[in-house]
Amino acid sequence: MPVIIGMDPHKRSATVEVITELGEVVTVGKFGTDQSGYADMLSFGRRFPERTWAVEGCNGVGRHIAHRLVHDGETVLDVPAKLSAQVRVFATGNGRKTDPVDAHSVALAALRAPNLARVQVDPELVVMTMLVDRRDELGRARTQTVNRLHRLLLELFPRGAKKFLSATQARALVATIRPRDIVGKTRRRLAVELIAELEAIDKKTKAADKDLRELVIARGSTLLDLHGIGPSGAARLLADVGDIHRFGNRDRFASWNGTAPLDASSGEQQRHRLSRAGNRRINRTLHIMGVVQLRNPTAGRVYFDGKKAAGKTSMEAMRALKRRLSNVVYACMLADQKRCEAAGPAGHSGTTLQSSVTGPDPGHRSFG
Repeated sequence: MPVIIGMDPHKRSATVEVITELGEVVTVGKFGTDQSGYADMLSFGRRFPERTWAVEGCNGVGRHIAHRLVHDGETVLDVPAKLSAQVRVFATGNGRKTDPVDAHSVALAALRAPNLARVQVDPELVVMTMLVDRRDELGRARTQTVNRLHRLLLELFPRGAKKFLSATQARALVATIRPRDIVGKTRRRLAVELIAELEAIDKKTKAADKDLRELVIARGSTLLDLHGIGPSGAARLLADVGDIHRFGNRDRFASWNGTAPLDASSGEQQRHRLSRAGNRRINRTLHIMGVVQLRNPTAGRVYFDGKKAAGKTSMEAMRALKRRLSNVVYACMLADQKRCEAAGPAGHSGTTLQSSVTGPDPGHRSFG
């Protein structure tokens, strides 16, 4: 009898519930995530020959246990937290949240929702995910360090320093001042320490970009050829998307990344509104791509200006541009994956030779 094993994962424990194809609860259990607890949970699940594990948040807190299950030969589906939350409200009539209720919601979501992503552990993509997460952390750390440095420089110099400040420029600026009072001396010493921290962050960032660029190129991707996509953005796209064939067409890809507008029509009024759903990390990557294109004489700039001339506001034109760039990225990734598949055994794992995906737009390089 086929069953779904829904799981609400945590750092040190996991609550599971087994349901049948009809949604009937078979049994429940709670296990630790240490070595012995995981072994007990695996034995618990293997009592059912035809089983599928459904884990909530496989890109977050559920990643560690989902990857362990896949490594042990289990079939694991990734259930988005927002989907299980919606199911929980409909299943219980309220938003009450407990571990058993969450496990039940995850199992029902996996049972009823089509096209849930199957977790695939690709070592190259796992490494890419770790490095791009580290790169994002370095970016946030740099912003915080620069903000602290600006605060000190504002107290040391009239009007402070310029907005976009490099470590070299900050060091040259601080070298021009020699405070005589203890307060000024302390401020200058702290500013010098922050400059040293900024230099260290920039060095690590440069090394991370180099590693990511090498991984992206070794993957056979041409995303770096697109205008506005750097090593971090390309790596984020490859790591989060995985197999591009899981999107039936470019419209599904746009819906997944949050660039497809939502229909908000009412009666005779036809309108659309901004989508706040979707993968926000990929949405941010496309937004950065759009901003870079607007700063340069590109096809994206021409498209944006055309939307403005047609009466769109700047925000509306930017949303339209991001939707167009989503199509460009989809076509590029689809072409890359088909090329890898055509290479035969040398292609990357996790791909198939059969697909119902539509072909790429031949003109996608116009935005590259």
